[in-house]
Amino acid sequence: MRRGIHTLLGAGLLGAGLLTAPTSAGAAPAEPCQLGTSNTDIRSCETTGAQAMPVPTLGDGICAGLVRAERITAFDGPLWEYSEAPGMTHGIEVNLAQGYAPLGEWGSTVLACDQTVHVDWRNLDTGESGRVDRFIPAGAPSYAQQLVHIDSGPGNVELTVGTDQPHLPTTTHVQVP
Repeated sequence: MRRGIHTLLGAGLLGAGLLTAPTSAGAAPAEPCQLGTSNTDIRSCETTGAQAMPVPTLGDGICAGLVRAERITAFDGPLWEYSEAPGMTHGIEVNLAQGYAPLGEWGSTVLACDQTVHVDWRNLDTGESGRVDRFIPAGAPSYAQQLVHIDSGPGNVELTVGTDQPHLPTTTHVQVP
């Protein structure tokens, strides 16, 4: 009888998720995750962040502009099905914006030009590298998300943000879990 109670109690704790089987260190989680804080059943991704200086540029060749990497988030993944890159693991999401809104994010934007922004990346641990591009029209409001996703793999990743017009690039590093 005592053994049956212990078996039943162990099965109940295992089913409740209070008792778990050991897993190997560094193994990628099987369940999908959501960037930011989840208030639903989906788990929140393990994340790290970075910041970058704005990129002064001449959009359209004659328009004085400013490009910003507003939010740089490295994550473990896999991202859940409703993300912009479902299933991506060990990557980086960069939210690009341009111009400057002196009255806040809902005000009009100055220093905005039609331009293609590129993010060059290099994983310093694996040697992998690449580039992602995103066209941002001058009329895009500062609060509109202009996301690019980088499939860098885990490690220390160097990011350089620039444009297809004359510009002063900015470089930053982020650790991808």
